[in-house]
This record gives sequence, C-alpha cells and structure tokens, in this order.
Amino acid sequence: MRIDKNRYRSKYEEDVCSKLKKSKIPFQYETINLYYEITEQRKYIPDVILPNGIVIELKGRFTAKDRKKMLLVIKQHPHLDIRMVFMRPKNKLNKNSRTTYAQWCDKNNIKWADKYIPTEWIREEKNTRRDSRNNIRKLDSGFY
Repeated sequence: MRIDKNRYRSKYEEDVCSKLKKSKIPFQYETINLYYEITEQRKYIPDVILPNGIVIELKGRFTAKDRKKMLLVIKQHPHLDIRMVFMRPKNKLNKNSRTTYAQWCDKNNIKWADKYIPTEWIREEKNTRRDSRNNIRKLDSGFY
C-alpha cells in the first residue's frame, strides 16, 4: 500500500493519509518512536518442574510474545533454573529471521534441548539455590 514514498501498514491509514495529501495538509507518517513500559502483573505457569528443581518450558511455536515473556520471567526470577525444550529448535524466529529458536536461547544464555528433556537434566543434582518447587510455592502464596 503506497500513495507516496511511504508504505502504510493498513488500507485505512493509506486512505486517511491520502486525504491529507490531497488536501495539501502537511503531515509526517511514522517518523518517531515513542517507548513505553508495561507494568501490569502477569502469571506464568511452567509446563514441567523436575524433582531437582529445574523448570522446563515446552515449546512448539515460539512467538515474539513468548520470547519476551520468557526473558522477563527469567530476569525477575533469577533463583529459578528455567530451561526450554523445543519441538523444532531449528525453526526460525520468523520468516524474515536467520536466527533459530536454539540460537536465540544461546544468545540469551538459556539452556535448551531438542524434542525431549535430556536424561542429564533429569539426573542433575538438586541445587538448593534453584529449588524451584519451593520458590514457586512461595510465589503462589504471595511471597514474591
């Protein structure tokens, strides 16, 4: 959708801007970025918690919303050992990306596995710092 040098995100935006242009009203289209923060509280429910306290998130599709959520959860709960298991870790983040799900995890220092939870993860010793079951109970009880 293009009426001038701009590419519009929707037919509606194109129609409105076209009328401005025809009326010779000067305007700018998407020329600035305004940043904002979302401060509302959300709830994350982990898929699997192993007896050793490792938290596992199982993912088929890994959307931008999922990636943002996982980064926030990991940042806000550094005492938890959160790891990812992907159905297809070689999938690209999106059709225009060269980055795979696995590469994204590597870049963000998140442990990941292909299809199934590795036996090594299951056999890992319990780390008292990451006893996720107790920490999550505290979370549910309102301590966090």
